[in-house]
Order: sequence, then structure tokens, then C-alpha cells
Amino acid sequence: MHFSLQNVLFLVLVAVGFGLFAWQARQIRANILVGRDRDMSGRRPERAWKTLLVAFGQRKMFTRPTPALLHLVVYVGFLTINFEVLEMLLDGVLGTHRLLGFAGSFYAALVGTNEILGVLVVLAVAALWWRRNVSKIHRFTGVEMRAWPRLDANLILYAEGVLMAALFLMNAADLKLHQLAGQVLPGAYPISGMLVGLLPDNVGALALLERIGWWVHIIGILVYLNYLPSSKHFHIILAFPNAWYSRLVPPGQFSNVESITHEVRAMLDPDYVVPAPAHNSDGSVAAPATFGAQDVDDLPWTSLLNAYACTECGRCTSVCPANLTGKLLSPRKIIMDTRDRVEEKHHSLLIFQPNLYGPEAKHAAPEAANKEARFLLRGYVMPEELWACTTCNACVEACPVSINPLESILEMRRFLVLEESSAPHALNTMFANIENNGAPWAFSPSDRFNWADDLFVAAKA
Repeated sequence: MHFSLQNVLFLVLVAVGFGLFAWQARQIRANILVGRDRDMSGRRPERAWKTLLVAFGQRKMFTRPTPALLHLVVYVGFLTINFEVLEMLLDGVLGTHRLLGFAGSFYAALVGTNEILGVLVVLAVAALWWRRNVSKIHRFTGVEMRAWPRLDANLILYAEGVLMAALFLMNAADLKLHQLAGQVLPGAYPISGMLVGLLPDNVGALALLERIGWWVHIIGILVYLNYLPSSKHFHIILAFPNAWYSRLVPPGQFSNVESITHEVRAMLDPDYVVPAPAHNSDGSVAAPATFGAQDVDDLPWTSLLNAYACTECGRCTSVCPANLTGKLLSPRKIIMDTRDRVEEKHHSLLIFQPNLYGPEAKHAAPEAANKEARFLLRGYVMPEELWACTTCNACVEACPVSINPLESILEMRRFLVLEESSAPHALNTMFANIENNGAPWAFSPSDRFNWADDLFVAAKA
């Protein structure tokens, strides 16, 4: 081992990089936990199986084979490249070079696989860029895909290309250095070996190129790590807990309001004892919780986790029947608005503030200054969007990371109905009929069977 100023600089960069990421991760965790408490314990085998299929296995991605295969290449490349990143971290800390080369044929097989996957990643990234920017696929558009989301999608593709280029430069330069010295570099380099001829024969230049590739790659990894919390690509981390904490209930099953459930049970069963109201830490009776959700604090914490796990792929909106018929509803927008609002109200990230990015940002700075007077409902999401939902569950079924936009939509609609009594006229009429007649129709219960009497008379005639 050989320690130098380079090792000290490396340790400082790694400490800063991981420290900033940990700080941002804590901010996001705090944002998620402002939501209402929800018990998601139990049923561990089912949760493990769903996480394995949906997050690790990407089962839902393969409903669309072309993007699924491209995404799979990038995903597998991301997983395997971590072996080489681990080696670089160890080399940087210990002052070694190709520390894991002692693994012999296993090391050679892994490095060779990394190189092949690296080329496939570059090709997949190019194809994904083409699909997004040239093919103009419709689901990549929409009012929610404003300045930052459009730029974010491309930035990550460019970053992946730069990281792969730096890796190949490092390997090719290192390989040629060893060849010129008559030495054997541990590992197998099927791609870098073809690039050796493009590099100079000067040992000093090769050493500089190898270090440039090494530093660009490792610094790029740290920048990439700290960019993720501000990006839709944070789903590469949060897809796993999001799948684990999915609601394991039949699709479309509504959640009950606990206080209303107690009242109904007390009405039906005179012996039912309604639980005592909750108390604050000072002993006073806690204020009753609102019905439904007006702001992000009223949503369950799992809905806020959904917001941070969103990939912004638009699959939910592309299958939404309301959106397809020209209505304002976009399930993706509901989820993105939730994330923007929770960061506006609680903790903004240290490095980027995507919801205030650029002149095309939805929420301009003067408007954001009045954040305490604005809520998720009506400040970001309009009632017209919510009432367009048919509760068909198409968005829930389509999401590749098990996000449930429908739950947030229903919670905000519940607030409109139970707190504001601002349901559409047709629904208010139905509610009145149920209250007065015991059915959605405007007929007295005594007249409900008249159709059968008329049918009987007609049959006799």
C-alpha cells in the first residue's frame, strides 16, 4: 500500500460525497414521514415476493418489450459495475492498484462482463435518448413534463455515457501501460483491448489518461449519487421499499375513515364502545383529524413514498381513460405535484430545487413565496382533475414500481365531499336520495316495486 496526497484528497471527496447524500436522504425521509401514520407491518412473505418480482425482477416493465429490454440492460449494467466501483473505492482508500486482481479467473470474468455490459449500456442509453428526443413518444409529454423533468431525463443519460467513457479510458490506458512495460494487467478487457491502438505510446501521457479516467469515473459516481435525490432516477433506490410497502389489498378497495367506522358500529350495535379520543402530550384532547386530504400532511406516508419513487415514465397517464378522452386528469401529474408540494412545504433538497427550475417551471418564485396559504388541493391539483377519475385502477396496474395514484385522488375527493360539501351536483343529488330514500334514485321506498306491478298487469293483459 502506498499513501499519498491523492489518497487524502480521495478520502475527503468520498466523505463529502457520502455525507451530502446521507443529508439529502434524511431530508427525504423526514418529508415522507410528515404523512399520516399507517401500519404496514405483517405479511412479510407476500411483501418479499412482490419486491422480488416488481423491484428486482421488473415484471411490470415487460408489458412493453422494447423499453423493458433497454431498461434491463442499463439496470444489469448498473448492478455489475458496482463491483468495479467497490474496487476503485478500496484502491483510493488503501493506495493500491487493482486490489481485487488476486481473484484471478473470477476477476477476469467479472471485468470482461463489465466491459461487454458497458458497451451495451452505451447503446441502450443512445436508444433511450432517441426514443425520448427524436421519436417524440406521446407519454413523455404533458403539462407536468415541464423544464426540469425534460432536462432531468436527458441529464442522467448523458451522465451514464460519460461514466462509461471514463471507465473505458481508464482501462485502455492502464492496459497499454502494462503492455509497454511488458507486464500483464489482471482481468480481461475485450472492449478496452480494441481501444488501445487509439492511445499514444508515451508513458507519461498514458499515466495521465489513466488517472483522468479514474478520477472522472469516481467523481462522476459521487456527483451522480448526490444528483439522484433531486431526480426521478431516485427510483433505483426507492423502488424497493415502495414495492415492499405496497398495500396488499384487492385492487380498488377503499380505505375506511376510522372515526366514521366507530360511529357506524355504535349505531348498529348499542353495546359497541367507541374508543376514547386521542390526547396531546400536555393531556388536552387532540383535534380531530380531517376527513380526506387537503395537503400532503393529510396523506398517508406511503403516498409520499410513492411520490419519491415515481419514475415519471407516464405509463399511468398513457392508460388513463379520462386522460385519453381529453380530460385534465393525469395520474403522473398528481404524483409529481405531491412531491413538489411536500418539498415546498417542508424540506427542500440541498443541491437542486426541481420544482422551481427555469422559466417554464409550473410554480414561479413569487407564487412559491406564499406557500403557507396554498395547499396541495387547489394549489397544485384542481377538483376538475380529481372528479375526472373513474377509479378504474388502470394507473395502478400500469405502474412499474407499484405506485398507487388512485389512493391520493380518493383522499382528496373525500376531503371535497366530507369537509367542503363541494361534490358535483349529480353526486350531491345522489347523496340526498340515499339519505332520504335509502337508494340513489329519487323514488320513495314504497314506490320502488311499482315496475313489477306494472309488468304483472301487462303480462295478464
